Amino acid sequence: MADSQPTDGRQTRRRETSLEGVRVAAIGQTSFGSSPNRTARDLFADAADEAFRNSALEPRDVEEVFYGNFMGELSESQGHQAPLAADVAGVSAPATRLENACASGGTAVRYGLERIRSGSADVVLVGGAERMTHMSTDDVTAGLSTAADALYEITAGVTFPGAYALMAQAYFAERGGSRTDLAHIAVKNHENALENDHAHIQQRITVEEALEAPPIAEPLGLYDCCPISDGASVAVLTSDAYARQHGLDAPIAITGSGQAGDRLALQDRPSLSRTPATEKAATRAYSEAAVTPADVDCAEVHDCFTIAEAMAIEALGFADPGEGVSAARAGLTTADGDVPVNLSGGLKAKGHPVGATGVSQLTELTRLLRGDHPNSDALSNPRVGVAHNAGGTVASTTVHVLEVVA
Repeated sequence: MADSQPTDGRQTRRRETSLEGVRVAAIGQTSFGSSPNRTARDLFADAADEAFRNSALEPRDVEEVFYGNFMGELSESQGHQAPLAADVAGVSAPATRLENACASGGTAVRYGLERIRSGSADVVLVGGAERMTHMSTDDVTAGLSTAADALYEITAGVTFPGAYALMAQAYFAERGGSRTDLAHIAVKNHENALENDHAHIQQRITVEEALEAPPIAEPLGLYDCCPISDGASVAVLTSDAYARQHGLDAPIAITGSGQAGDRLALQDRPSLSRTPATEKAATRAYSEAAVTPADVDCAEVHDCFTIAEAMAIEALGFADPGEGVSAARAGLTTADGDVPVNLSGGLKAKGHPVGATGVSQLTELTRLLRGDHPNSDALSNPRVGVAHNAGGTVASTTVHVLEVVA
């Protein structure tokens, strides 16, 4: 809990957390998939219950809640969800909803992290939830499209499959690549999801099947797109001092965090083949953690579409410009590659319940670094992981560096 004598204590705590990171003290999440008969608050309650059940923390320890959700007003006619989320988690503390499109969860993590770093709190619950599968595909597509520019993109008929198809076409024209390269990304992430019980789609696919799948928006086919998913995820963060004082088993810390933005509408950007918001967020996160891309052992990146993963790993520094699209095909990002990417299955196969996704990346990385993830065997003594969460066409981005510190 926060010190009752804040001034000196908070200054000391701030120095400690900036040097040693903020601990990931508890995690929980539902399986991602189709739960049309359950509300987002029901799903969030399950995720929070798992987090507290598997840790020494209790809901009464939490001093503040940050909750990610994107389209609650459209999908459940429910705004103002944060107090509901805190209530079902058993927490009596200030609660704030963060809406940053598909980066809502990652933004919730960043706000919780900063609250602890500032010395304002020692224990913060961050999480997110989304329920969409009870809606028609057309309605979900229209709802998600509200993350684009309503005046210049939505009125022109742009949907997110269409927007990312434009980015893929620009990437192919400026940096090279092919549909076959994208197919290898899909095959990789489906393969990674096979052993993950939290994954929405546990189905092996081949490159040929990906290439022959129904077209969605040229050059993207069905297997280039993530599914519509329901789900929730939770993490309880604590200061390093609190974790040590209470003897918490919390060996993973967030040691770097970055957030950046870009122009919302694609037509306002000088290039559609790169994502400078990710580059800026990663630069800050790496600097805070004092690591480089070469130090990263694994990453969970925002692959809402296969081309998004290609662009993300270039912006994160794992591949040179023009080589991100072929990284899976070349084996760089596969489970046995130099930098395994999306060992959870990613958004592509694990699923993408929008508000939960960014926090879910944190829970997956925590398990991978602790060694208790179904795919932990792919990693040899991992020390550093990176989570990358993007909103819209990467107009909002968060990057977090996680490290093993004990």
